[in-house]
Amino acid sequence: MKRWPYLFFLLFALALLLVGGTALDQKQRGWIFQPSDRSWGSSAELARDMQNVWINFDSKATGNPVKLHGLWLPADPANAAWKGAKAPVLLLLHGARWNVEGSAPRIRHMQQLGFSVLAIDYRGFGKSSSDLPSENTAYEDARAAWDWLGARHPQQPRYIFGHSLGGAVAIELAAKVNDEAGTIVENTFSSIADVVSTMKWGWLPLRALITQPFESVAKVAHLGAPLLVVHGSNDTQILPSLGRKLYDAAPEPKAFVLVEGGSHHSTNTLGQAQYRVALAELFGASRTGARLSPLSPQ
Repeated sequence: MKRWPYLFFLLFALALLLVGGTALDQKQRGWIFQPSDRSWGSSAELARDMQNVWINFDSKATGNPVKLHGLWLPADPANAAWKGAKAPVLLLLHGARWNVEGSAPRIRHMQQLGFSVLAIDYRGFGKSSSDLPSENTAYEDARAAWDWLGARHPQQPRYIFGHSLGGAVAIELAAKVNDEAGTIVENTFSSIADVVSTMKWGWLPLRALITQPFESVAKVAHLGAPLLVVHGSNDTQILPSLGRKLYDAAPEPKAFVLVEGGSHHSTNTLGQAQYRVALAELFGASRTGARLSPLSPQ
């Protein structure tokens, strides 16, 4: 997500000029998701040895066939973090702007924590179907990927991970399914309206104009498995208070981890030691029977 404040200013300036409902909806979808086929920096190089995955299904939201592209990175056999079961699998849902290859560093970090990782591109991103994404289609894409994982790894505990906008998609998915072992969200928010409220023009009564609300705070109470909320203290795009608000609304068991110095994009890297401790404490004995050894911070 690049400079959300400027994007939302444009979004609502357009709304105040009484742009028609359909046009406003399309503009919001474009500004919120910023769909792209690009990765950032050298992240594509880190994805070179990851397996390409294709998930095909018929969309109930649009009535059209959908093809999702994903990257699969199996757990490292040398990493014995998980005991009593095969390595758990993780569905990784990325945020706005960059394609799935842009998440390659985060994919590798989660593998280092003991997971096999599937990361997908929503419609409109990368090599996935080129439809303009929406809140509802992103939810549908995540569910299709979740079912794909379940069909191929039925004996392994499955976890959901979402970064930034992907955190809202992760919360929706976790609230709807009943077979997740746990959910992890990083640098995410309670709702789009709350994000807007933290910006320069946030005092304006704009909630009614939001067509993509992503009301995670209203859904998080319906989670049936542990929730780990991780946020960087230096995140200026999505303030840590919004991650904390989401955490406060969630039922136990849960944990909140504040990574000192973490920005919107560096929290996962800087917080690896804290991740290890939090995973061991919160997911040490999942309801699927897998156990994460209490690794010491490294």
